[in-house]
Amino acid sequence: MRIRLAMPEDVDQLIKMRWDFTLEDEDYDGHINEEDYEEFKNECKQFLLKAIQGNDWFIWVAEDKGKIVSHIYVELIQKVPRPGRITYPFAYMTNVYTIPEIRGKGIGGQLIAKVNEWSKEKKYEFIIVWTSDTSIDFYTRNGYYKNCNEPMEFIT
Repeated sequence: MRIRLAMPEDVDQLIKMRWDFTLEDEDYDGHINEEDYEEFKNECKQFLLKAIQGNDWFIWVAEDKGKIVSHIYVELIQKVPRPGRITYPFAYMTNVYTIPEIRGKGIGGQLIAKVNEWSKEKKYEFIIVWTSDTSIDFYTRNGYYKNCNEPMEFIT
């Protein structure tokens, strides 16, 4: 198992995993079908290439024999500087996914451990993740705890 940052040649696998992840999501109530895949693929490809080549998004993958089997997306959120201290960004973790056939084998744990280690090395202030009810145990086992209130939002 190799854990690394995503590269442009990973885009097609990441697109398919995002598609599968969405269809598997119990909270997803959208209606998509195979005809929607090409439109989604084009939009997602543009996003992923920009993310991989930029400095705001970091896509961590677990690869086994050339196949991506798990991934975590992390976006850096820059903070407004404050006097008297160095300002480090915080990280927003999303799209955490392991393919169904290898869940429960510790690969997601290895991947999140790498992200946690990387975050500490970079001195990011904290990592925030919105969990589903089914993923709370996974995050708790990996050092996360529920310490924040629900965010407020403005829907446009």
